Formats: sequence, C-alpha cells, structure tokens
Amino acid sequence: MGNRLSKISTKTGDKGETGLGDGSRISKTSTRIHVIGEVDEVNSWVGVLAAELEANDPHQEILSQIQHDLFDLGGELCVPGYKALAPGMLEGVENALVDINEALPPLKDFILPGGSKAASYCHMARTVCRRAERAIVELANEEEKAGNAINPLAVQYLNRLSDFFFVLARDIARANGGQEVLWKSRHTQSKKDV
Repeated sequence: MGNRLSKISTKTGDKGETGLGDGSRISKTSTRIHVIGEVDEVNSWVGVLAAELEANDPHQEILSQIQHDLFDLGGELCVPGYKALAPGMLEGVENALVDINEALPPLKDFILPGGSKAASYCHMARTVCRRAERAIVELANEEEKAGNAINPLAVQYLNRLSDFFFVLARDIARANGGQEVLWKSRHTQSKKDV
C-alpha cells in the first residue's frame, strides 16, 4: 500500500484532483472517488452505531470486523487492480446475518426505520450501504468497458452487508422489550375504518 500521511493538509487536491494509492491522480468527481466516499460513509455510520451500543454488547465484535473490512475495501478501491477483500470476510457477514436472523420471528410486515436510536443507526448504515452498492456497480460497469475489473466480492460484500444491517436493526429494535416500527398503509387503515 501507499505511504502513511504525516501531513494531513497537503494542498495537492486544491485543483479538484486527488491521488490514488498507486500514485496516479484523478478527478474528485470520478466514479471511483465517489465509491470510496460512499464506503467511507458506511464505515462512519458503523462507527456511530458501535458508539451507541454498550461496550459489552455482543454485536460489537462483528461491527469492529465490518469496519476493518470496509477500510480494506476502501484500500482496494484506492489502488486499481489491488485485491484486499477475501471470501472469509463475506462469510463472516453472512454467518452473523444468519445467526441474528434465526433468533427473530418471521417478518410479516414492512418495517419503518426506527424503534430505538441504535436501530435507526442500523437503518442509516443499511441505506448508505445500498447507495455504495449501486455506486460500485456503476464503477464495475465503467471499468469493464475500459477492459478492467472490480473485484466481484466488493459488490457481494456490500449487498450482504446491507442485508445484515436490516436484520441487526430488527434485533436491536426488539432488545430489552422494545419493538420494531411496523408500516401501516393509510389505504388499508381507511378500509378498516369504513
């Protein structure tokens, strides 16, 4: 990987370009930089969520691992052609998703974001993760046209991660006697009122 920054304000991006890990410079408006920013935002929401939970919460370990995975994904995106994601990272998220989901009742209604502050943070992480997934698919399409490739694990990881955050939000909303916020259609309500 590239050098560690010893000086944060370098002024090298003042003309609208930024450096990649391979030393090349690209526009800050490029799809690649957009994706890196989206992944960074997901990671930031995971940090907010982790800070909201108790230090001994059983979810802290997987959230910490996810933050490291997302940082690796950012590094992978920062160096075209570099691969940092491994199948075990995807399996870790999948296993956690299955474990949490098995303890939940079947989903019979649509769920609104909410239920608790931590559950709401899960939903924020989920929606930003979906946005990052869309952006990385766009980058993969651009790179494929240019004869390059994005690691398919990157798309799979973000797809599975957004599912994980949905299931985690359900679990956290129900913790300590709490409840999920269920969607109620106005159309359905008005029919019942008649």
